[in-house]
Amino acid sequence: MRQQAEEEFSAFVHARSASLFRTAYLLTGDHQRAGELLRNTLVKVYRRWPRVSARDQPDSFARRVLVNEVASHWRRRPSAEPRTRLRDSDARVKTGYALDSRAVWDAVLTLPPRQRAVLVLRFHEDLTDAETAEVLGIAVGSVASHTRAATQRLAGLLAAPNAPRRRERAT
Repeated sequence: MRQQAEEEFSAFVHARSASLFRTAYLLTGDHQRAGELLRNTLVKVYRRWPRVSARDQPDSFARRVLVNEVASHWRRRPSAEPRTRLRDSDARVKTGYALDSRAVWDAVLTLPPRQRAVLVLRFHEDLTDAETAEVLGIAVGSVASHTRAATQRLAGLLAAPNAPRRRERAT
């Protein structure tokens, strides 16, 4: 790469690495795996940097590569491998902030990968439905459907054990 492109890529890495790491961590619940995924993502972005930077889309491209890396990990992960629980102390050290509620993030980790990705992109990365759909390569309606299913599942998982449950309306 040219010197200017190298400097631009270096500035991008400096500016976006922490955010990309947080996203990987929230998707995987494992800071070592998040670091590996971030490194793989940055290598892939580096290889295409001249094309990506020319289109002024490095953030969305890097996010898409990261989500694809995470999805590849989910496909390769043996089903017997236990799900990792987020530890509050790990989150504070590795992401720069304490998670609002360990119970919430532990519940998020039980969601299917696509639902988890939608929640992280929508509510942590603050992407719109359309931006989330673009990153994940799915329809906007699917983003809404995954969001609804994930929030309903989380509500059920996080409901107080003795709280009265709302009755479903018959249709």
